[in-house]
Order: sequence, then C-alpha cells, then structure tokens
Amino acid sequence: MKRMEKIRLLFVDVDGVLTDGRITLDEKGKESTSFHVKDGLGLKMLLSAGIQVVILTGRASAAVAQRARELGIADIYQGSGDKGALCRQILREKGIVREEAAAIGDDLPDLSMFMETGLSIAVADAAEEVRDKAELVTRSRGGHAAVREVCEWILKCQGKWPKNGFTHVSGG
Repeated sequence: MKRMEKIRLLFVDVDGVLTDGRITLDEKGKESTSFHVKDGLGLKMLLSAGIQVVILTGRASAAVAQRARELGIADIYQGSGDKGALCRQILREKGIVREEAAAIGDDLPDLSMFMETGLSIAVADAAEEVRDKAELVTRSRGGHAAVREVCEWILKCQGKWPKNGFTHVSGG
C-alpha cells in the first residue's frame, strides 16, 4: 500500500490491541495483563527503523508503563479521554502531518484516532463499527500478534524489512 511508505509514526491502543482485552484481577485486586512477544519485537523493529511509536490508552495501568519501558517506547499516554485531540496535539508537537501517521485500534474510542491519521487499522476482532471505518484489518486478533502484522506491513512497504534476520534488536 502506497500510504504505508509515508508512515513516520504509529499510534497504538492497548486494551484489545496490544492485549486480548481481558483484565485479570487477583483476590487482592492486583491486575494482570498479557502481551504478545511478537508484538514487542515488531514495535522494537519499527523504532529501530526510525518510525515513532506512541501508546495511547484510555485506562491507566502500571503493566502498560512497564511494557513500554521494556520496549523503549517513551511516548505513552494513559487515561486518555479524547484520543483524537491527543493525536492532533502529538502530531503538531512532533511536526508530523496526518498522512505520515497511522493508528491501530479495536473499539469505539479509537475511531477518533482514525479521523486524525492518514491510515486506520483495526485488529481482526475489533468492534464492527471500527472494522467498517478501518482501511486495513489484520488477520490476527488483538493480543495475538496483530500489531506485529502492522509493523511488518509498514517495514516491508518502506523496504526496511530485514532479509537475513534482525540482529541489532533483542527480544520483544
């Protein structure tokens, strides 16, 4: 896809995209969240290729902050009410135009991100309204390497996908 060649920034939702959307609480109310290692490596590969990654989530979670640190993602916004307004602000601050940004989401709050970016992507199990508005839909469900698919698409379209392995990035 021609528009992927221009992507310089990817906005990523968390619940239902980087995770399968489930929140597990133990008897003391401590939250447990699972992330797919392939998504992590894909995001690290994007960052290594000079493509910025911004995590934008409506909920606040210590696990999300920890995962972002592990991946080297500095731009993380938790507890975001209006994701569209935040996308506009971030793009303006970074000097990136709409056509150079993509967003991946799964549920209704993510539609406002779609309106502010040049490329909208839904995970396979996204809400019907989100899939209908998305320009691309992944084969994988959220939390099951859907983000990795998107990272591969972008890197391959930009000629940055490694042909003989990716040796300068460790684990995801």
